[in-house]
Amino acid sequence: MANRVETTLTQELLPLLQRDRFVTVATVDHETGGPNISAISWVYAPNEKTIRFAIDNRSRVIENVQNNDRLALELIGNESTYSITGRAKVAVNTLEDVPLKLAMVEVIVEEVRDVMFYGSRISAEPKYEKTYDKEAADKLDQQVMEAIK
Repeated sequence: MANRVETTLTQELLPLLQRDRFVTVATVDHETGGPNISAISWVYAPNEKTIRFAIDNRSRVIENVQNNDRLALELIGNESTYSITGRAKVAVNTLEDVPLKLAMVEVIVEEVRDVMFYGSRISAEPKYEKTYDKEAADKLDQQVMEAIK
């Protein structure tokens, strides 16, 4: 996808956003007007124009989106780095059937850019592990992903 600008998620990127994965989200800070970046993992794209993610409903991201709906997601995968921009809204203030107070943000994709620097590729994607009880983490992940689908 190098040097191409798309208006939707490609068939290569869509499956990457249909499971728990490390993604960063950039919003416009509601107080400073500057950038605000957060790491998220509960992300799901039901189709090539829509991305949903769950985040603590007290997160700064929520107030930022409510004040300015412009948002960018950074996705590392498919041997590259992608900037996905669009308009966001808080679609659900508190997800049902989830033990944490999480909101769901929905993003309408406007632009997808391969932003990897010239002459390189990602040789290993970011990995992370949940540092609390594995069984509890798996159960929570399943509940959240079902709620945002």
